[in-house]
Amino acid sequence: MLQAPQRTALSGPALIRLLARLADVDVPESRQSLSDRLSQWLGWTDAIALSSVLNGNPPAGSAGTREFGSAEESEYVRARSSLAKTITGDSVFAADRRRGPARASAHASLQSAPAEPAADYAVFRQRYLSIQQSMEMAIGNLRGRLRGMLATRTPGMARLAVVDAVMERALSERERNLLAAIPALLAGHFERLRAAEQAALVAAEASDQATDDTGSNIAGNAAALAPGAWLNVFRKDMQSVLLAELDIRLQPVEGLLAALRAS
Repeated sequence: MLQAPQRTALSGPALIRLLARLADVDVPESRQSLSDRLSQWLGWTDAIALSSVLNGNPPAGSAGTREFGSAEESEYVRARSSLAKTITGDSVFAADRRRGPARASAHASLQSAPAEPAADYAVFRQRYLSIQQSMEMAIGNLRGRLRGMLATRTPGMARLAVVDAVMERALSERERNLLAAIPALLAGHFERLRAAEQAALVAAEASDQATDDTGSNIAGNAAALAPGAWLNVFRKDMQSVLLAELDIRLQPVEGLLAALRAS
């Protein structure tokens, strides 16, 4: 009842596949190559800067630099773990465990239970944006440090560091705008889950009323439903989206780490 309908399998990053499922939309596969899409995203000044780096003489590496080792690997692991714990341990996304098992009488449980405050999506949206800012800052700082280390290696690695800096500068605003649109997509999922539960409760109460009118003692259908369960489903889904977004944001860092291991 509370699960989003299954869609045709979509290739690509987990974040895209997850958003397509939760937004309840079919997303056609892009027919553009990565190079074609990047050519649309890069402005002419970015293209000139990138061309200068790729076609010019590579920067000279520095001699006597500290070797890449476990310290940098550990820093990456700590940063990733810290951000993941921020997402999974956030109180806004914590499941409400106060809901007990279904009670025997559907009407008694639904009528006597105190009314819960209406869930406000604005709270979830603000927390999502706040965690996005934390990810952007922490990952940006780590990316810069790794890029600085890469710049002290061979001329080829120094060139790669400059290319990464140019690409970050060119794409950061577009990335920020695209990722900032995710909360709006999740707002629709929030409302659909809430509406689905409300419809199910109304249908169950109607079924129970019909059963009562016949004098049957069969346990009510509404008693089997836990009002508000949809919100825990949404919390879990929002956490999953944030974790998938974290994977996307860390890809440039993982690329720099791979280059450092090979240098």
